Amino acid sequence: MADSVDLGKCFEIINNLTTEAGRLIARNNETRQDFVCKSGEIDLVTQTDQDVEKLIMNGIRQHFPDHKFIGEEESSTEAGVNKLTDAPTWIIDPVDGTMNFVHAFPHSCISVGLKVNKVTEIAIIYNPMLEQRFTARRGQGAYYNGRRMQASGQRHLNKSLVTSEFGTTRDEQKMQIVNENFAKMAKNVHGLRALGSAALNMAMVALGAADANYEFGIHAWDVCAGDLIVREAGGVVIDPAGGDFDIMSRRVLAAATPELAQDIAKLLTQYYPQPRDD
Repeated sequence: MADSVDLGKCFEIINNLTTEAGRLIARNNETRQDFVCKSGEIDLVTQTDQDVEKLIMNGIRQHFPDHKFIGEEESSTEAGVNKLTDAPTWIIDPVDGTMNFVHAFPHSCISVGLKVNKVTEIAIIYNPMLEQRFTARRGQGAYYNGRRMQASGQRHLNKSLVTSEFGTTRDEQKMQIVNENFAKMAKNVHGLRALGSAALNMAMVALGAADANYEFGIHAWDVCAGDLIVREAGGVVIDPAGGDFDIMSRRVLAAATPELAQDIAKLLTQYYPQPRDD
């Protein structure tokens, strides 16, 4: 089916749409934003999240009316997450890092991936406040503002800058594991960062600015684009227990090298979020 999809046109359209949507995000990021809570008091949604998702979906539908969508805000309704099929499917996080966004902290982004036959073909992560655009097409490398980028190649945990997040729930069991893993990392890595955006954390691994990123509790729309961008930059994306990455598992570990990824997997206390995205 990928042969019948004009991926060049898809890439051009989504680049233009993210630029347009980015202007809306950047303008609204100048002041603190009103929000409502979804699953809890730290799982937030703003009008901008909804407007950006609608802008991108409607723009894609104009050119590709038969394409499917899995979007964060659409998936938060009672209908739940759409099933991933072989059909061309856009997986969209309109504002990844909403907590940052509502506080006017300029570290959030649009994250979009296109899957065809369940294989990610196109990925874009765009932070319009800082004009950081990370892109990839399968088999064609990863780019930062048009410049080819490469993961760091770091193999040693004690020399690695690692990113992770607290997540959007404060479930007691999960928080115990999150804090346990932060303590383990702090003792073993060069540095540990929690900057508030799962997609941008993965983009930093691709850029070589961070050496690894792990998180439990993320969703498919948080990591679809980042997965391809990291792999096209020469990094690896696996399950945090060391096996194959499963985009619907709500678990991810990205690293500059397989050796580093496996060392981190051996160190982590595991957590399996429920429900899965499928």
